[in-house]
Amino acid sequence: MKKKVLFISSTGGHLNELLQLSPLFEKYEYHIITEKDKANILLKEKYGDRLYFLPYGTRSRIFSYIFKYFWLCLKTVYYYFKIRPKVIVTTGTHTAGPMCILGKIFRSKIIYIETFANKNKKTATGRLIYPIADLFIVQWEDMLKLYPKAVYGGSIY
Repeated sequence: MKKKVLFISSTGGHLNELLQLSPLFEKYEYHIITEKDKANILLKEKYGDRLYFLPYGTRSRIFSYIFKYFWLCLKTVYYYFKIRPKVIVTTGTHTAGPMCILGKIFRSKIIYIETFANKNKKTATGRLIYPIADLFIVQWEDMLKLYPKAVYGGSIY
């Protein structure tokens, strides 16, 4: 039986980075979670019932974001117990934070890949996940100064 691995990220560049890992999908009983937006709907045709959506939210609309984030957290709990992943792989951001925390509580392995977009500073999700990650990967060698226990993995692209 293949190991259950959950790949999770926000939409946009983070999802693009995560999907660069698609050659790994065949090796595992994989599932993908991302935010639902117009750009991601077509992914359902490719990944079918292995793809799940969380609500899309942006912090630029803080009032509605608070409610959407609460809903996201509730759906995260639902998806975690539906999938029961042994490993959670993420490229970030806020969408992945609650899943990683929940996964850590229930002993899933957490693999975090810090975004290629940041070369000189920590991301908010990176700061949150770094202390709990079983494997924390950076894509720029300079980032090892900020995350000394991280592993340099090179560019995901």
